Amino acid sequence: MIKQKIKLIREGKLKVEENISGFIEKIKEKNKELNIVLHLNENAIKEAREIDKRIRKGEKVGKLVGLGVLVKSNINVKGLICNCASKTLENYKAGYDANVILKLKKEGVVILGMVNMDEFACGGSGETSAFGICKNPRVLSRIPGGSSSGSASGVAAEFCDFSLGSDTGGSIRNPASHCGVVGYKPSYGVVSRYGLIDLSMSLDQIGVLGNRVEDCKLVFDVIKGRDEKDSISRDFIGKEIKNKIRVGILKFEGIDGRILNSVLKKVESVCEKKEWSKGEVVLEHVDLGVQTYYPIVYTEFFSGTRKFDGRKYGLKIEDSCGNEVLRRILGGEEITKAEYGGRYYRKALMAKKLIEKEFTEAFKKFDLIVCPTVPRLPHKLGSEISVEDMYSYDVLTVLANLAELCAISVPCGFVEDDGGSDGIDGVEEIPIGLQILGAKGNDDFLLEVSGEFEWELE
Repeated sequence: MIKQKIKLIREGKLKVEENISGFIEKIKEKNKELNIVLHLNENAIKEAREIDKRIRKGEKVGKLVGLGVLVKSNINVKGLICNCASKTLENYKAGYDANVILKLKKEGVVILGMVNMDEFACGGSGETSAFGICKNPRVLSRIPGGSSSGSASGVAAEFCDFSLGSDTGGSIRNPASHCGVVGYKPSYGVVSRYGLIDLSMSLDQIGVLGNRVEDCKLVFDVIKGRDEKDSISRDFIGKEIKNKIRVGILKFEGIDGRILNSVLKKVESVCEKKEWSKGEVVLEHVDLGVQTYYPIVYTEFFSGTRKFDGRKYGLKIEDSCGNEVLRRILGGEEITKAEYGGRYYRKALMAKKLIEKEFTEAFKKFDLIVCPTVPRLPHKLGSEISVEDMYSYDVLTVLANLAELCAISVPCGFVEDDGGSDGIDGVEEIPIGLQILGAKGNDDFLLEVSGEFEWELE
C-alpha cells in the first residue's frame, strides 16, 4: 500500500530517488516486451533527488511525497509528449499541466512518463494505438482492455505506484478488470478535466488506477474538487457511512456464467460477513446503455476533433488516424448532418436522462449497486472480433457514465479459460473485476466501503 511507502519516505528510510529509479529501471528492462510506456520523463530521477534534498532539510513535503505516477497520453503534462497514441499528434509536446497534474506535483508526486492507450481513447481493447498493441502483464496472450490500457497495465506490471486514466464509458474500469487491478471513475464533475484531450464532453472523467482501493482513495482526495477552469466541476457533500448497508445486485442478461457466479459469491460473502442486506435491482432501460452511449460519443467526438485540421498543430486527423477513430468521426458527421436535425443525438440525451432517473430511484432503496465490471473474458490479441462484440465489453460500465455516478472495479479473483481450445496457450487464469456503483457525489462513501469487496491476495 502506498500509505506505508509514504511513511518510509517521510522517515528517511526510503529515498525518493530509490523509489523512482526502481520504476525507471523496471520500465527500461520490461517495456520493450509489454509496450506500456510511450515516453519516459527524462527528468524524473533529477526531480526525485530534489525532493530528497527537501526532506533532508526538514522542509514541508506533500501528502503523496515521493510516489511515481504514469499518465495516460491524453492528459497534458508540461514538456512531455501528449499524443493520444495517434500519428495525428505524434510529436505534440504539452505546453501546460492539466489540473490533476498540478495537484499531484504540488503533493510531491513524480511523473514517470506517458503510457499507451487506444488511439484518442477510441477502443476498449488496447489494440488501436498507432504505436503498437499494449500487452496485459497478467495474461500476455489477452488484451489488457481499454482505452486506458497502459494505465492499467502499468500498475499490473509494477511500473508505478499508481496511474491516471480517463473514463468515458468504462475506459478505466474495463482494463482494471482485465489486468487485475483497481480502477476508479469519480462522479461526473468531481475531478477537473482541464488538460484532458476529451473523447466525449458529456461523459469523460479523469480517474485513478492502483493496486488497492485505499491507494486510489489517497490519490482521489488530492485531485478532487472544483476548478474554475472546468465549468462542470464542483464539490460534493456525500452521504454518511451506516452500519447496515443495503446492496443492490443489478439484473442483466448475457453475462458469462463463470464471471457472474464469482461476483455473486463475493457479494454473498461480504453481505454475510458485514451483516449487510441485499436485493435485486431491475431497471427498465438498463439494456439501452450501449445504444444511448455511442450516438453521444460519436457526435461529441466528431465535434471535438474539428480542431485537428493540421493547421495549428499535428496532422489532419482524417488523413492520419486509424480505423476506429475514423469510424467514429464519420459516424458523428453523419449523425450531425442537417437533414437529421439532431434527432439521434437528442434522443440519446433523452435516453441518458431516463437511465439517470432510474438510478436515482434505485439509490433511494440501495446504498450500493454491484455487478460484474465486464460481461465477458478478454479476447486473445489479434483475434478477429466484430464491432458489435467489441462494443459489448462496455454494456455494464457505460451505465455509470450515462447516469453520472461514481464507480469502481475491484479484482474478484480469476476464471480459468482455454480460449476456445486452440491448443496454443492451454488453460489460462484470467483476472475478472467486480463493479460497484455509488450515487452521484457519494465518492467518499463508495471508496470507504468498496475495500470490503477486494479480492484477498494470497
